[in-house]
Amino acid sequence: MSVPLTAHLTSLSTPRPYSAATEHAFLTAAGTGTLPPALLSLYLSQDRIYAAHAYPRFLGQLLARVPFSSLNAPDSPEERFHGEVVDMLAGALLNVRREVAMFAEVEKAFGLPPFAQWRERKATRDYTAEMARVGALGSLEDGLVFLWAMERVYLDAWRHVKSLLPNATSGAGPALPAIKQLTDNWTCPEFVQFVDTLEGLVNRLPILPGSRAYARAEEIWARVVELEEAFWPIGGEELAALNV
Repeated sequence: MSVPLTAHLTSLSTPRPYSAATEHAFLTAAGTGTLPPALLSLYLSQDRIYAAHAYPRFLGQLLARVPFSSLNAPDSPEERFHGEVVDMLAGALLNVRREVAMFAEVEKAFGLPPFAQWRERKATRDYTAEMARVGALGSLEDGLVFLWAMERVYLDAWRHVKSLLPNATSGAGPALPAIKQLTDNWTCPEFVQFVDTLEGLVNRLPILPGSRAYARAEEIWARVVELEEAFWPIGGEELAALNV
């Protein structure tokens, strides 16, 4: 039996190591309670751009690529699979809209520096541009692999934060309460289930070892790891990104 596609991708040695995206200094600082509130605010302002603008557009592009056909019987495997894909994408859209609202709530509840004071980072433009490119030019299979890769890396990144939080009580900074709420949101059972559902769909795609689609999936995985690493800001960027 061949190895599932997602297991193959996560086993790869990518140009940028997986840990660079999931154990970044930003995440370690968040988990140890030493992340400055301004740097957290900068990150959330960029994540809001991704979630409010790029992500819904990307989901819409994937929905438009679902190859429904009247030639497929209502109870056919193709029709059922396509329906599952639509259900997943619809759920993702509802979830990301809730997440956008959460950003505003976190900013207000924890007194973070206002998101509006930050300019869009180059890393954010690079990420959203790649989403737009895959959505416009890639196949549905490419898009689903890209979506799964983004969510898998993100889940593992916040799992890293969660693993560090128990030791963050001594001398923790003022951003810690906000970080705890964000970590609970991005490691909750519902999000884990979403990533698992998406993984199951990706592993059912007709992408065979040795095919061009298989090679593209490997390229997509490596690119997402690279983009995710760059998306985490580093100390000092909160000064350079001020919208003044």
